[in-house]
Amino acid sequence: MSVKNEILSILEKNQNTAISGQDMANQLGVTRAAVWKGINSLKSQGYTITATTNKGYVLSSHSDVLTTTGIRDFLGEKYKNTNIEILDTVDSTNTYAKNLALKKAPHHTIISAMEQTAARGRQGRSFFSPKDTGIYMSLILRPQESLDKALLLTVAAAVGVSQAIEEATNISPQIKWVNDIFFNGKKVGGILTEAISDFESKSLEAVIIGIGINLKTQNQDFPPELQPIATSLLIPQLTRNQLIGTIATNIFDLTENLNPDSLIAAYKKRSLVLGKEITFQKNGTTHHATVLDINEKGNLVVKTCKGTEILQSGEITLGSENYCNAPRD
Repeated sequence: MSVKNEILSILEKNQNTAISGQDMANQLGVTRAAVWKGINSLKSQGYTITATTNKGYVLSSHSDVLTTTGIRDFLGEKYKNTNIEILDTVDSTNTYAKNLALKKAPHHTIISAMEQTAARGRQGRSFFSPKDTGIYMSLILRPQESLDKALLLTVAAAVGVSQAIEEATNISPQIKWVNDIFFNGKKVGGILTEAISDFESKSLEAVIIGIGINLKTQNQDFPPELQPIATSLLIPQLTRNQLIGTIATNIFDLTENLNPDSLIAAYKKRSLVLGKEITFQKNGTTHHATVLDINEKGNLVVKTCKGTEILQSGEITLGSENYCNAPRD
């Protein structure tokens, strides 16, 4: 690691606390002039660093520049050597990650971008991804799992994202089946899981987990159609590096040894839909139901006017009313 990156690591670990140039020089075994040179280099990259006489250098909590060093500082110890790529602008981190996976990118690769120009959500929807205001990341996993475990990987991702937000903030997000993250009744993030599979062996060659989280977007800055339904975390001291590193660590831990019992329990604890009335589409028809449970495979168990049904995939809408008085489906 370069002196500049080592200085950044020290400052990020002591954000809003003054660290003297001499202390950093002693820790790194370099001269104060080398520290001064590294500080100026970081400032030129956009970091807000102030110098106070007789106290030292302070990295402002408002400094939020994506760096591999910053992300690595928040990764679990066993993931410190994880491959990380940071992009300025990309059409979609998932598209980029899929291409990397096809080129044999390693297990646990992290891709993050400052901005996405054509971010993809489920069912072909776009995901609003303005520059420097959100988490736009994808993970490449090479799990030793069969195709029938693919939904559990999405469940693990939703739990991992929720846990990371809980750890980094005082916010307790909820999960709208199967992969939307909600806060205060509005969507704050989404997850798109895509598999590269071997159909002959029915095994997963790679899984791409794309994650988008609104971090700093003010309500008035969302497109008008999103303002009633979208929100942001808006935690000033929370950096993108911290949240990306924490999310990746939690998802890596959860997916290394998929434990359906504990995973589904954690998912259900955060569920936004259990006991709620919903609508869903099937064979071109709108159906009305009440959510009864989430089973061991991550499927939604619902009750319609015709009986119990299992939803393995698809889109649900909350808030249907008088579902048993709706036309028979």
